[in-house]
Amino acid sequence: MIIEPEYIEGNGFITEVIRTSRTKSATIKVEDGIVSVVVPKQLTGDRIERLLSDKQDWIKNKIRHDREALPTTQKQFVSGEAFSYLGRNYRLKINHGGYVPVKLVHGRLVTTMPEGFNHYMVRNTLVRWYRRHAEIKFNEKVKRYSEVIGVKPVSVAIKDFKSRWGSCSAEGKIEFNWKVIIAPNRVVDYVVVHELSHLKQHDHSPLFWQEVERVLPDYRDLKEWLKVNGMKLEM
Repeated sequence: MIIEPEYIEGNGFITEVIRTSRTKSATIKVEDGIVSVVVPKQLTGDRIERLLSDKQDWIKNKIRHDREALPTTQKQFVSGEAFSYLGRNYRLKINHGGYVPVKLVHGRLVTTMPEGFNHYMVRNTLVRWYRRHAEIKFNEKVKRYSEVIGVKPVSVAIKDFKSRWGSCSAEGKIEFNWKVIIAPNRVVDYVVVHELSHLKQHDHSPLFWQEVERVLPDYRDLKEWLKVNGMKLEM
């Protein structure tokens, strides 16, 4: 089940509010141009808005810096444009009004954007949707394939890697690039099996590839797909 987050619209950006009982103070994060704030569970909306207003210069400077570092993309982030999820294309529909995050409705990715929105704001709301679904999908696949391979990772996290699809630490912590979720479902399987197999073989020795092949006999085709099409997964 996906828990819909809370959002605050204003100051020229949209902020995702993450409430938790595990913190006593608020923390603002700007990652890949996307603003979020982690706050104590009972903190009022007015106090959060004041905090964002006080920090808006820092936030806007960080957003500007992140935008300048974004990879080149052919996407325009306009209504009617196609975006892939697990290899299947869905058309984007942008409504106008108070902000509503992306939802998959009747085969379309639908969002509502406030007056004066720009394509960066559309990109950000799409990335939020992809990351949320990537977290769900990767955890489902890790659970499934961990049983097949006979391993148990310490943790699973979603990251925004610039040049790799996943990683596996010596301690057993696995991280996945959220952009993989754009690729066909079977390619996502390959990335999951690849990282889980590193829990048995930490290098890329013949034994490692034998383990991958045992689970995915067609892994070579999937590996080649990523090599040829990986650059197309940028947004």
